[in-house]
Amino acid sequence: MKRSLVPALIATTLLAATLTTTPAFAAPAGRPSAPTVKCEFTPTPENPAAKPVTVPRATAKAKGTVDVFFVTNYGPFVVRMNRATAPCGVHNFVHLVQSRFYDRTQCFRLTNSTRLGVLQCGDIYRQEEGGPGYKFPDEVDGTETYPRGTVAYGNQGPGTNGSEFFVVHSFANIDPNYTVLGHVTFGMSTFDRILAAGIADPDQDGPPNRPVRILKVLTLGH
Repeated sequence: MKRSLVPALIATTLLAATLTTTPAFAAPAGRPSAPTVKCEFTPTPENPAAKPVTVPRATAKAKGTVDVFFVTNYGPFVVRMNRATAPCGVHNFVHLVQSRFYDRTQCFRLTNSTRLGVLQCGDIYRQEEGGPGYKFPDEVDGTETYPRGTVAYGNQGPGTNGSEFFVVHSFANIDPNYTVLGHVTFGMSTFDRILAAGIADPDQDGPPNRPVRILKVLTLGH
């Protein structure tokens, strides 16, 4: 996609999302501020940041939602993230978006098996390599499910969240070990196009046949 087309595509996405989702309104003057929680972000010097980014501040909002807009070479999509269920996870994601960590990155893993149907993104170098240089705990209670449209953090074990995330394009029959950030509210057809292009692996778990690139990510309602 030509760089000059990106601003127009972002504008189109914002308009479509406004028409198809419920906007988040600011609290009226005089209303108490939203509750907050403390988050624990631990530097990982053994796995330094793959792109320039600081460790997020330790205080996160624990109420409300934020819409995150993605522009990819397959089309746009919008994710509504819920601070009430994953305050530290959403806080981290917004921080990475504002740091432009996800801009001009690639999604290296696409799966389509009877167990797992996801697109995995957020790794800078290659699948499961290239994070933000820190990690933080899971936000799960054991009741998590991962139907079509779910967006959740990927990890390499308990408490290893960073920048990696996945979007469920069909279903994910997996244990409730992955922090759910929110759900796609606009643009699931983008994932249908990605899946239709195929997977470069006979086991249907590998790189997409045609590279999937995230061109730009931005938020509305921080």
